Amino acid sequence: MRFVIVTGMSGAGKSSAMKILEDDGFFCVDNLPVSLLATFIELTEGSSEPLERVALGLDIRAGHNSLAEAAPVIKSLKKEGYTLEILFMEAKTKVLVKRYKETRRMHPLAKGGRMAAAIEEERECPKDLKKQADYIIDTTTLLIRELKQELDRIFVQNEDFCNFYLTFVSFGFKYGIPADADLVFDVRFLPNPYYVSELKPLTGNDKAIQDYVMGFKAARDFLDKITDLVAFLLPNYVQEGKNSLVIAIGCTGGKHRSVTLANELYDRLKECSGYGIKIEHRDIGKDALRGK
Repeated sequence: MRFVIVTGMSGAGKSSAMKILEDDGFFCVDNLPVSLLATFIELTEGSSEPLERVALGLDIRAGHNSLAEAAPVIKSLKKEGYTLEILFMEAKTKVLVKRYKETRRMHPLAKGGRMAAAIEEERECPKDLKKQADYIIDTTTLLIRELKQELDRIFVQNEDFCNFYLTFVSFGFKYGIPADADLVFDVRFLPNPYYVSELKPLTGNDKAIQDYVMGFKAARDFLDKITDLVAFLLPNYVQEGKNSLVIAIGCTGGKHRSVTLANELYDRLKECSGYGIKIEHRDIGKDALRGK
């Protein structure tokens, strides 16, 4: 039997993960008291109808003490020979605050106080669980379909998993630097296709723009150097426990140069063994929307 414990930060996607696992054939139980965990495992293993896959949700709703007790209980059960996997869901505080505001729900620890403070308080509770986690998924930049792809890769296709997600974001400086960027690179030093009349309406997803931008030696040298840098950083970030990296590539409007370079980086690094990787062009259509 495959037994997965789904836990992590409130608002980070635990409920969505449970629904995805249920669709994948898991028998799912949410918010079971930790004191009943050992009994529940015994019952599932001794069920008259054998359960091949079980997912159990644990979170702060069970209380501070209950969640704090989970880590030693799980560790003890593993010593007894039970095979348990821990899936830990997390996201950055500002994203969690935004999600709660959008759903108009109250954080379990807020009690009328500030949401951000409640979230930071919660972060202290499951630290021991996170240390034991087999899979850590940061949903800060993930869409639901991307979360499903990751979970299917782990629990359906049984592929090897590395607790790290790499995101490339192209953007326009005139619209602001992405708030969640870890590394920011400015490619405004390259010639701008915006000033070439036949290229102006196109984007970095078009071959004519790609050929124009990558036709300059400076662009190719830049790409080589950034590729080497990222390839060096990834294993070191993973070793230090970092589980996500957002690399932002910016030009003036986020339509031509930044899109081209972000695409090129993505193509070079998408085969990185074990890393999840995605690309986003944040501002690619904004000039068209504004009639510029």
